[in-house]
Amino acid sequence: MKLVKSLLLGSAAGLTIVGGAQAADLPVKKAAPIEYVRVCTAYGAGFFYIPGTDTCLRISGRARAEYGYIGSDNRRVTGGGDLSGFVGLARFAFDTRTQTGYGTLRAFLRVDMASRTGHTKLSSGTNLRGGYAFSGTGQDAFGRIQNFVNVDKAFIQFAGLTAGRASSFYDFYAADYEIIGSSLGSNMPSTNLLAYTQKFGDGWTATISMEDPNYRKNPLFTNAVPAAGAAAGTGALSQVLTTAPTPIILGTDALGNATSVAFIDAVQRSRLPDFVGSLRYDAPWGSAQLSAAVREINVGGFISSVGVPGGSAANAQALLAARGLGDGVQTEYGWAVQGGVKFNLPFIAPGDGLYLQGSYGEGTSFYTGINRFTAGYLANASVYAGNPFNQYLADAVVNPLSGRIELSSSFTAVASYLHYWSPEWRSAFYASYGEIWFPTGARQATSQANALVNSGNTVAPGSYLTNPVGYATSQSLRDTYQIVTGASLIWSPVKDLDIGVEGQYIRTGVKGGRVADQDKGGFIGAGNAQVPTRTVSSEDVFQARFRVQRDF
Repeated sequence: MKLVKSLLLGSAAGLTIVGGAQAADLPVKKAAPIEYVRVCTAYGAGFFYIPGTDTCLRISGRARAEYGYIGSDNRRVTGGGDLSGFVGLARFAFDTRTQTGYGTLRAFLRVDMASRTGHTKLSSGTNLRGGYAFSGTGQDAFGRIQNFVNVDKAFIQFAGLTAGRASSFYDFYAADYEIIGSSLGSNMPSTNLLAYTQKFGDGWTATISMEDPNYRKNPLFTNAVPAAGAAAGTGALSQVLTTAPTPIILGTDALGNATSVAFIDAVQRSRLPDFVGSLRYDAPWGSAQLSAAVREINVGGFISSVGVPGGSAANAQALLAARGLGDGVQTEYGWAVQGGVKFNLPFIAPGDGLYLQGSYGEGTSFYTGINRFTAGYLANASVYAGNPFNQYLADAVVNPLSGRIELSSSFTAVASYLHYWSPEWRSAFYASYGEIWFPTGARQATSQANALVNSGNTVAPGSYLTNPVGYATSQSLRDTYQIVTGASLIWSPVKDLDIGVEGQYIRTGVKGGRVADQDKGGFIGAGNAQVPTRTVSSEDVFQARFRVQRDF
């Protein structure tokens, strides 16, 4: 028994030694080392190193809810009668920075997405026309339910270069203190550009920028009609045609009636970028900036003619050439200048500030921002759907008598003050004023082409003359002014949370005379004897917006 026991113990010991040796000889698979995310302190709070790189990244975003109200007393017109609306907005942003031998290499991406409903100042027609949004198509949804998607920012900055989608370098105040953001003045937060900025030291910088002209282009005003002629009542600007054929009167009879007409293409093509330059100064007391912009305004050439002697296109083009118009192709250059200053006012309360800004331009209504509240990408628009008259906003007019492009002029001025009542409570108070006017004679010349009627290749007698009494009260191409002013109260109970409300008063009026009330008035008489039953000289409206916003 003892012998058996000794053999068993010896065998177990031997197996243990052998097994241990075999286990020691087996390769051991080691776990990959864990690379922990490291905080990047070089560019401020929130940045961290992307694992495996020397690039720092900050991820941020925003959630916003809004409820808006605007006065409207007309429920009988298309789009009229809406008083309220809602907005739900999401924002995502990515900011990457890498140190190089040339300085910081930065790429910044920001996308906004929103669902908006209700009146046209929340469900924005400007964004719809500008390609930022798409609308519902149901009977009660059209123009009232809108989804909004915008690549707000997507740019690269390197060694003074900015390339991609960014805010226009023309802008300064850009509604910085506002909730609604529709005070008069330039505000183009998203455009495509290529710019270079030079730093001179002591707070001075200068920028020259080539910017996408399609985001700063209001259409020309023309009496656009079908190229082959027009039926009664069609003398209005076409917003959707690839070409907008506009008439140029080549001949008249003794009474001033048109006897021959040529049509040219009056849609602006994208031929040159807008050129923007700015000079900026930043100091502890605040900032100041001087900006300028130049943009091309163009129309295409000859399309067709009616009533031209000989009836040939060659004869029509010869008559155009005799006026110095060649084949009808023309180019003019609009321009704008802007000056602004911001004062930091910590001696009143920490965070207080005051902006003052003014802009003047010719053929550049988007740069002066006279169309900021009313509308963009339209030759004319109303303060609200169904108001008595429209404000005309065209960058230029194709004069149907001379055939030449004539630029509109506009200016705006804005003052905005932000005051902190306490670290948690603040208010903004702002007021803006602007005017837009058109060349002398352009309105009267346009009136003569306003009721174009023709049949076949003849021009009906009297077709270019309109009722002089009725036209005296027409809203067409009237010189107008606009006032946009407002105030807000915002509560920030915790960091990066804003709960606030803003009220806004708007007045739009004609600078002289009166216009027919398109809402409550109507007309009496018939044909060229029609006159309005009621006229107005201005229109007032109030709107308010409540916002809850969380940034992270």
